[in-house]
Amino acid sequence: MYKAVIIYDSRKGQTESIARIIEQGLRDGGVEVLLKKATSATAKDLRDADAVVLGSPTYHGEMMSSLRTLLFEMEKADLRGKVGAAFGSYGWSGEAVPRMSETMKHVFGMNVVEPGLNVLERQSDLNKCREFGRTIAERAGQGRK
Repeated sequence: MYKAVIIYDSRKGQTESIARIIEQGLRDGGVEVLLKKATSATAKDLRDADAVVLGSPTYHGEMMSSLRTLLFEMEKADLRGKVGAAFGSYGWSGEAVPRMSETMKHVFGMNVVEPGLNVLERQSDLNKCREFGRTIAERAGQGRK
């Protein structure tokens, strides 16, 4: 069975809700999922994952500091070729998702699902979130063939 880890942080609960819906989409795709808050995640959590999914709201044009810290921690893991994906919520600008995606792609050499999922806070589409999870599950399955 393929394995994914979803690591996220949330300010108002929107990004956490999205994480849980993506988790369901991954499970629908036959993937075993570990869901963790960024403040408790380490490089060890990534070791056996086929896919790493990061989530952060955009706050003042940035990802949350816990995700920036996690990106430094991720340098300790060998993620080259693994599936990566990013998601988040935003109110005005949405820079967190592309920044996380670019780091996974260019720094860690991951096979990134693009574009990432950026959800406007007031317009959450549950089906879009679940489908994003299924897309990640399909990509993880292709990477292991």
